Amino acid sequence: MKYYIIAGEASGDLHGSNLIKAIIEQDNDAEIRCWGGDLMQQAGGTLVKHYKELAFMGFLEVIMNLNAIFKNIKFCKQDIAAFKPDAIIFIDYSGFNLRIAKWAKEHNFLTNYYISPQIWASREGRIEKIKATVDHMYVILPFEKEFYEKKHNYPVHFVGHPLLDAIANRPVLNESDFRSQNNLDPKKPIIALLPGSRKQEVQKMLSLMLSLTNDFADHEFVIAGAPSLEKDFYDTFLNDANVKFIQNKTYDLLSISKAALVTSGTATLETALFKVPQVVCYKANWISYQIAKRIITLEYISLVNLIMQKEVVKELIQDDFTKQNLKKELASILNGKERTEQLSSYNELIAKLGGSGASSNAATLIIENAKNA
Repeated sequence: MKYYIIAGEASGDLHGSNLIKAIIEQDNDAEIRCWGGDLMQQAGGTLVKHYKELAFMGFLEVIMNLNAIFKNIKFCKQDIAAFKPDAIIFIDYSGFNLRIAKWAKEHNFLTNYYISPQIWASREGRIEKIKATVDHMYVILPFEKEFYEKKHNYPVHFVGHPLLDAIANRPVLNESDFRSQNNLDPKKPIIALLPGSRKQEVQKMLSLMLSLTNDFADHEFVIAGAPSLEKDFYDTFLNDANVKFIQNKTYDLLSISKAALVTSGTATLETALFKVPQVVCYKANWISYQIAKRIITLEYISLVNLIMQKEVVKELIQDDFTKQNLKKELASILNGKERTEQLSSYNELIAKLGGSGASSNAATLIIENAKNA
């Protein structure tokens, strides 16, 4: 069968790649076109558009790039129509994907959504669009099934969280070799810096994160470079001997880190699954933040706290994201009871996520639904 998959970010590329592998394993005749990244292409998809061309963050940035966004939407529709897939699979990236889903439904394509838009966080009214345009929804967070089915009477499939698969399937790392290959100190404990995957957020987050290097000179700060950004973008931040840079090896870095400073997003959950104590940080431009805080109704912004429904990791948001606060919170998770409490809560978190097999579970359901359509 023919599958058309649309992901618009680095995390979607990761989950899309594992989904592609699972589809190919279960459907030997699978033909897959995709919007995503290098991982989806390497997994066996024919890459149509790279997510690097699609990454616009914040309300102002989206408005400034509306022309490019509308061109991409038009091209996507034309490409789907020419390919004639048996199933379209949307991965997160709701602003774009829900527009394509509406068109796809009108043209009688089977629509599948893997990794739900976070309508439980903001703009809950989008549920009506989802009900009208998405034939099958596959959710990855345990509270999402109750949200959709009990609150909105919309049946969904909980397939488990794909990060568990991505982490479980990675090769075992030799820490000594990794440190040597990446010019890291052989003994200093590592503080991983995960400042985001888009230029705008990295520029806002990273300088303040790096302001702590002298306060924790007995640790080594290592920036996790996002695959969506070029190495030379980070060069202006690398003027401190106690700061190192590693590109596109975030999981390897987290596996040997003592603590992490993390920009809110999927990375907060990834850090927790590697059992690395963390401080969650977020700062947007003033206008974007003012708009966001009026439409986001959640008590927390990190996936860790949302899943656990309590404050497990400290969140420093907007005006609370200061050097003084960051220094205090980082110190608290390097030693002492806060560190122990976070690690204990991480074990509860992992149990809540329902075990491995999300990619395979989703692939099985997508294939069955396509056959029965």
